Amino acid sequence: MAEIWTMGELLVEIMRPEPGTPLYKEGIFRGPFPSGAPGIFISTAARLGHSAGIIGGVGNDDFGKNILERLKRDGVDTSYVLESDNNSTGVAFVTYFENGDRQFIFHMGNTPAVEAKAPDPSEMAGAKLFHVMGCSLMADTAFAREILKTMYGLKEQGARVSFDPNIRPELMRDPAVNEIMQEVLENTDIFLPGVQELLNITGEVTAERAVQKCLQYPSMEMIVLKDGARGAQIHTQDGRTVQSEAFRVKSIDPTGAGDSFDAAFLCGLLEGRSPKEAGRMAAAAGALNVMAFGPMEGNISSETVREMMEKGRIF
Repeated sequence: MAEIWTMGELLVEIMRPEPGTPLYKEGIFRGPFPSGAPGIFISTAARLGHSAGIIGGVGNDDFGKNILERLKRDGVDTSYVLESDNNSTGVAFVTYFENGDRQFIFHMGNTPAVEAKAPDPSEMAGAKLFHVMGCSLMADTAFAREILKTMYGLKEQGARVSFDPNIRPELMRDPAVNEIMQEVLENTDIFLPGVQELLNITGEVTAERAVQKCLQYPSMEMIVLKDGARGAQIHTQDGRTVQSEAFRVKSIDPTGAGDSFDAAFLCGLLEGRSPKEAGRMAAAAGALNVMAFGPMEGNISSETVREMMEKGRIF
């Protein structure tokens, strides 16, 4: 079975090809692209040579085919992906603006994207890591509780838990999600938030205080504080802080950069790399992701990541 698992929404993404066009206006779209933050994450992990699997759902339709064919091609274990005859595959529409902001319209409710159930953890022997995405917790409360069940089952078997809050304001409808996210955080070994996400979740006013607060959780090994083009800071339980720089590339589409960053960082740790080396590997994967249009379309592989790391082109 796979060593890296995630559970969450699988979607196709329909995208505006140029920034600045609101979703309410008539205009051109491109797609469908296979997407969903958990799908982008697990695709990257598989392309980096790790055994990786996802628990999720798609419709028995052409959009579902689009997603499954891509994941299987990348080497992802899709044994636990529900193929539903009752509902169609989830869809996200997205547009970008010149200042870098994004706007989403999600069609996930009453779709297979949020219908998967927690598998029997005994069937997933050998799992080393379970990755949780906050957007998956926000998508549907009942689905979030299934993710919690999977988290507890795999953690009891010795898997580490990683967590990216990946907050999507468009999905924050149920106040119960805040309690669920807190429950995940209390069981997290490796936390990968953005700066503003960390402040929002902890209620602190400075990143330094927020980091120290999170390091008090008993399972917490490290916090990888992501800050876009400014790179990331890696804070470890033993008090070390490591700066990870970003690579200088031309950004075509930033969708999925953080998800690819997460996957590469965690793969690096599983390979025995130091936090600094894993951070550099993650920065390379994130850079490769933004160089192509489409959330999974970056030319990411062990070879291209190594080549990017060796070039040393950083801010």
